[in-house]
Amino acid sequence: MLSKILETLYTKVFINIIVGDTKSIVYVEVFSKGEVTSSNSEIFKTNVFNADMHTYLKSFISQSPYHYISILDKSINQGAIPTCSETKKYIDTSSVNSICVNKKWTYFTSQSDIKDLKYEYQSVGVDFIFSPFFILSKFFKDKVENTLSIFALVEEKNISLSIFNHGTLLYSEYLHMQNSMLDDNLMMDNILDDDEDEVALDLDSIDLDEIDADEDITSLDDFSDIEDLDNDVDIEEFSEAQEIVKKEDEKEVSVDDLNDDYNKFIMIQDSINNFYHDEKYDSEFVESIFIADSIGVSADLKKYLEEEMFLNVIVRKIALEEELSNMAKAEIL
Repeated sequence: MLSKILETLYTKVFINIIVGDTKSIVYVEVFSKGEVTSSNSEIFKTNVFNADMHTYLKSFISQSPYHYISILDKSINQGAIPTCSETKKYIDTSSVNSICVNKKWTYFTSQSDIKDLKYEYQSVGVDFIFSPFFILSKFFKDKVENTLSIFALVEEKNISLSIFNHGTLLYSEYLHMQNSMLDDNLMMDNILDDDEDEVALDLDSIDLDEIDADEDITSLDDFSDIEDLDNDVDIEEFSEAQEIVKKEDEKEVSVDDLNDDYNKFIMIQDSINNFYHDEKYDSEFVESIFIADSIGVSADLKKYLEEEMFLNVIVRKIALEEELSNMAKAEIL
């Protein structure tokens, strides 16, 4: 009882970390007397915990003994399944941590990946690791409970995809594009261990020049009767994308951006095709997709989904770092 009373007297600091492919966002909210009194956000050009991030976090940790560090789960081996009782039908329960939601569905993540993450952040500690599938279900709570739809959280190189039918999870998959950057010469390992060389991975891309304008973009059986991208405007857009357009008041556009959009579309398409054909899932025809957009989804991705898969596409902007903080506050306050 005394500890609870003392806790109410102290300021609480919520530190939230979103690790992307090429950058990490650290968002901090200071909570006092029942409200957020200040917030700070910093972007670090790294996808690993490094010395600069360590220094930044320590400056807020020192403000209060009641500080909480939350991270968005980035494990490749994570997902969600449509049951709380028959989990062994879908996953190896001995190698994952899982949590049942509303006695209806379960989200899970790799035990070894969680162990690695805690080791990486051992100098500051980690209080919460939140599943993107749980955040997605909360963000679209009104639509999840009242529609049969696809829901997708789109990040820089990851897509968390779920299909819900009026609150019942039918299918889910964590889609991951190969990281293009797993390096940083200021890794946190430099604080704990010896210096390590940078490691870089090249991102495989699709050559859009090889796509014939008279051929279907998709080869899926379910979507074979699709109109081609056969108008001059589309052809010119693909041609002009070969050069990076640099203008003072315009966003840079490159062929890599189009490749990413096309890859995201193919991943979503393949995942939905798997839902329709895998006997483990109770598949139903879905007409709409709700996208939680954390990166600025392009018109091209929306166009692919609408014209190639005939989906109704609804996009909502999401500030993942703020949603993460809201999750942490719901746990603590």
